[in-house]
Amino acid sequence: MATSDQVKALLKSHADGDDRRFYSIARQIAAEAAQKGHGKIAQEIKEMLDSVSDRPVNAVHIDRPNAIPLVQPKGELGGLISVEYSNLKLDDLILPVETAQRLNRIVLEHRQKHRLHEHGLNPRSKILLVGPPGTGKTMTAKALAGEMRLPTFSIQLDRLLTKYLGETAAKLRLVFDNIKQTRGIYFFDEFDAIGGKRNVGNDIGEVRRVLNSFLQFIDDAGSDSLVLAATNHPEILDQALFRRFDDVIFYEMPDRDLVLKTLKANLKGQNTKNVKWNEVADAAAALSFAEITRVCTDAMKTVILEDWESLSTQLLLDVINQRLQVKS
Repeated sequence: MATSDQVKALLKSHADGDDRRFYSIARQIAAEAAQKGHGKIAQEIKEMLDSVSDRPVNAVHIDRPNAIPLVQPKGELGGLISVEYSNLKLDDLILPVETAQRLNRIVLEHRQKHRLHEHGLNPRSKILLVGPPGTGKTMTAKALAGEMRLPTFSIQLDRLLTKYLGETAAKLRLVFDNIKQTRGIYFFDEFDAIGGKRNVGNDIGEVRRVLNSFLQFIDDAGSDSLVLAATNHPEILDQALFRRFDDVIFYEMPDRDLVLKTLKANLKGQNTKNVKWNEVADAAAALSFAEITRVCTDAMKTVILEDWESLSTQLLLDVINQRLQVKS
């Protein structure tokens, strides 16, 4: 039967929300029980694990004290925030090793936040993502949500920002009240619309008031939620913002190795036996991750619509050139 170490490992993996380890240990216990002649018990454990693992990930509620409502925000808040649920994981992203390690560290800190709290520490909860369009910032928000099994709340900045004095700050307060009340991943995309420098712009007074309100709210935003802000223009952010974030993660255009990995990942399952990968990767060197994904999608559509048996190097080069012309 289960050893004391296995029982403790089961409890720890449950507390950390680590389903994969929980199932692995439980199946190990079942296998050992079968080896020792406890066939009935082993079969019962296996059947229970099979019934649970067949359910969607979001149906297994590990964080019961902070259960996440599966509904859209209501009232005025509903016009400011959209919510979605993601099955994307960090392993699904193609990222530089260092970036992947830093993102996994964020997940680890949140999974083991109780251990940090015991020592008076808190997990990273405010992260700034910086980099050109199409380099993975939005996908990162979805992948973190998938890893942590939390909803992604995207802030609709076009509805948040208004021309009326004080109204934007009042709407910001609604958002941050929700951050405290409902655990999730809160994503402020194109964050420079809020965080622009206080000494530039046509209405310096209103820019200053909005930014000051955000600084105040984010300072007081103690919760189990994760606040992500993303920008393509870090040079116009007010310097006071950088001190408010627990971590700043920089995203860059993919190097040749990542270009190749992105191409192969997006074309996985397709007949690519005639593709000269090095030639295609060289041609796509100036494209972002998102643009490479679109290239692969467009090429696969052509294969389907033209009833071709396989992808060709020339097809991919043609689609890449079309994408480059759009960029220029």
